[in-house]
Amino acid sequence: MFLNEPETTPETTALYDHDLADRGWVMNLTHAWAWRPDLFDSFVATRALSVAGTGLTDRDVAVLVAATASARGDSYCSLAWGAKLAGLSSAESAAGVLGGASPDGLTEREHALADWARHAVTDPSTTTAEEVQRLRAAGLDDRDIFSATVFLAMRLAFSTVNSALGLAPDAQLLADAPDEVAEVVAYGRPVGAA
Repeated sequence: MFLNEPETTPETTALYDHDLADRGWVMNLTHAWAWRPDLFDSFVATRALSVAGTGLTDRDVAVLVAATASARGDSYCSLAWGAKLAGLSSAESAAGVLGGASPDGLTEREHALADWARHAVTDPSTTTAEEVQRLRAAGLDDRDIFSATVFLAMRLAFSTVNSALGLAPDAQLLADAPDEVAEVVAYGRPVGAA
């Protein structure tokens, strides 16, 4: 991380304690976001709100994040969400999404979401009405499409902050990732020390 460790406050301690309770260790990204726990909490709440009450499934969300992170070369979120996607589908499917492919094991809806995420985060001014129609044909309504797009844009913002501030993926993420996922994430910042 390019920033110094923030001063210990009740708010930073609460962030660290949440990670310890949830994971058993404090994520590298938490150390950076501890500079502004208020922003982190607001961001997490708004990101969750973007998919709340939609038809987006947990797998849809994992596909969106994996495709978004990998399209931007974000190794941190690719390892974290690649492992989540592997748990919801298969290691091969997750590795395919992270590698920019259209792997077997995903539905047409998930393929359409992955393609949409990759295009929207790499060149949003060239997306087309046909791509939106493909999402509709795959079973998403316009509210879902809008919500998915807001969600992936928020993930992109999160990824940008983490990458720009030099946050290395946690060694634990690499250790927990299936081999297929770990092998394909050869981009972005290298994994940090445990």
